Amino acid sequence: MESSAYLLTFIVVATLATFLTRLLPFVLLYRWAEHPLLKHLGRYLPPVLMVLLLMYALKDALVTGERLLPSLVALAVVAVLHLMWRNPLVSILSGTGLYMFLTQTGLLL
Repeated sequence: MESSAYLLTFIVVATLATFLTRLLPFVLLYRWAEHPLLKHLGRYLPPVLMVLLLMYALKDALVTGERLLPSLVALAVVAVLHLMWRNPLVSILSGTGLYMFLTQTGLLL
């Protein structure tokens, strides 16, 4: 198979797999949408996942101390922007951009 055809096939399969993994929970669980367990998971799982992602993102910086200050500054900016505007896209992109700027320029290292 030609490399571009192989790449296109891979992209299509990955796209379909991603779409199906997002769609299947809604299709399979629509009958139990009002179930107390699903309501409980829907309420508490997103904050728990955010804390896990935060711990994963800061684990190396907290253990080694390397790039700790840029990480904490970017985290503070994300928190402040999210509390001000409640827009995840703005806060995440701003925090990521600030972190990359601080680490690439060597400021606060």
